[in-house]
Amino acid sequence: MLGASLSWLEMLRFITIVLVFKEYVVLALLVILSLLILGANDNTQIRAIRSYTVGAVGILQSALSVIPNVVQLKRENEVLHQLTVNLSDEVNRLREARLENLRLRAMLGLKEHATFTLAAAEVVGKSLHLLRNTITVNVGENDGVKPDMPIISESGLVGKIIVTSRQYSIGQLMLNKDFRASAKIQRSRVDGIIAWDGGDYLRLQNVSKTQDVKEGDVVTTSEYSGTFPRDIKIGFVSKTSEKPGNLFLDIDVIPSVDFPSLEQVFIITAVKDTERVAIEKKFIRTK
Repeated sequence: MLGASLSWLEMLRFITIVLVFKEYVVLALLVILSLLILGANDNTQIRAIRSYTVGAVGILQSALSVIPNVVQLKRENEVLHQLTVNLSDEVNRLREARLENLRLRAMLGLKEHATFTLAAAEVVGKSLHLLRNTITVNVGENDGVKPDMPIISESGLVGKIIVTSRQYSIGQLMLNKDFRASAKIQRSRVDGIIAWDGGDYLRLQNVSKTQDVKEGDVVTTSEYSGTFPRDIKIGFVSKTSEKPGNLFLDIDVIPSVDFPSLEQVFIITAVKDTERVAIEKKFIRTK
């Protein structure tokens, strides 16, 4: 009984819709009837009309095929975008691998030509904005590293070890107010002390005004140091100046090492001449 009532209501609703849109329904029926008549008629004129109609439809389809499929283009754009991201990441990885390879090749060349024993290390911590700047490296007492051992890179002198643990060490950079090293001008063999006063450059101190020092001169470690081997590059003379009443030159030195980009270093694990250190200490105590 309920099912019959629903069917009657649906039929009534359908009839109402047909009556509301009767003009469209009649038009649709007439169009369908016309197409059936045209399809069944084999008259020459009708065949010509069908032929022209098919041709027009074909031309219309060809024209519409030129219009891009928006959905397909969006999908292709997403695929290309993902491919671009992947390729960019791959390029970055390859660039980083190339730079690391160049650094390691340079360090390997340094190790091959060195006359002292070296321990390779990676910089795992760094401070460059203090008056007493340091680095932390991933080698320590287990690797034979001890305090006062020099730290170098393929570009030159970095600093020296000041604290060690079993697996890590802290190095004092040249950019540290407590750092001192005997140095010399490579060209003229003029001796001095390299230090840092917190400015943009290192300072070569204790060089008298009569000494031969020029801009661009290479500064290296000297043979007078009990800690650092001789002839390790420190940097280049940037500027020399004189102050009235001062017996010494003001000499600015640009470090050869780029400290902000420093990632790999070497620790010189065998440099000190123990006999020399012992006799110098004995002489200083008894003097």
